[in-house]
Amino acid sequence: MARRVLTTMIAVAVAAFATAARAAPPEPNAPLPRTAAAVAAALVTTDSSVRSAIDAWQSPRTSPPQQLTLFALYDQRLLRMLATSPGLRRAATASLPPILRTHVAQLAIAHAELVRITPPLRTRVPRVGRPATPDDLLQWYREGQRRFGVPWRILAAVNFVESAFGKLRSASGAGAQGPMQFMPGTWRAYGLGGDVHDPHDAILGAANYLRASGAPANVRRALHAYNPSPLYVDAVLRYAQQIASDRHVFYELYAWQVYVRTSSGSVRLTGPARH
Repeated sequence: MARRVLTTMIAVAVAAFATAARAAPPEPNAPLPRTAAAVAAALVTTDSSVRSAIDAWQSPRTSPPQQLTLFALYDQRLLRMLATSPGLRRAATASLPPILRTHVAQLAIAHAELVRITPPLRTRVPRVGRPATPDDLLQWYREGQRRFGVPWRILAAVNFVESAFGKLRSASGAGAQGPMQFMPGTWRAYGLGGDVHDPHDAILGAANYLRASGAPANVRRALHAYNPSPLYVDAVLRYAQQIASDRHVFYELYAWQVYVRTSSGSVRLTGPARH
């Protein structure tokens, strides 16, 4: 009985939310739903809107269009919320279609895993910038796969985790640099003589390093060499699996914004202004 009631509530909420979604994408600071049924409805309609906006994007050699940016930001905010509330995530995703349920769970869990190993910033504000285009990035990941045998989806997932595809420009607290976050000594050994800040060079250097560390035969071991944390390895593999499962996912993640943790909470550094 309770499940039928929840399903009915989701159906009603989906219809209402879909009507609003057709009118306009959510504003950057649009309130997020809080009940399981409302969150489930928002996940269904936002996923559909993100996919439609990706399909309508005529030139992935440019920045994402505004409609995709806004839908993707709302999508990202929903998943970040679920990453901090496993109970709400389980309740909200229980009645979702299996593919969407898995997608939401894997992205939310991956985010939670990375939060656990990322200390909040205390002083400096990271620099951000425009990333390379999606078409160029995909070309370079596949070049890395051809040359070094490392699956392109792994390179894409590392690039996303390390720098949000190059949006994050600052060195890490430990001194790692560039869109693939290399320590200077590791870059000298595996960077193929390139520029650590150049996305093409950095992606190929990462492919070279991952192959030397065990990929493609043992991708988990290679990723652990890249960052010796089981949580990091699990998060990268979750993102890589989702990227491989559906062509939309890479563009969805590409359209997400950069958030940083501070001692006073999360701060968004990129994307549309809050108003």
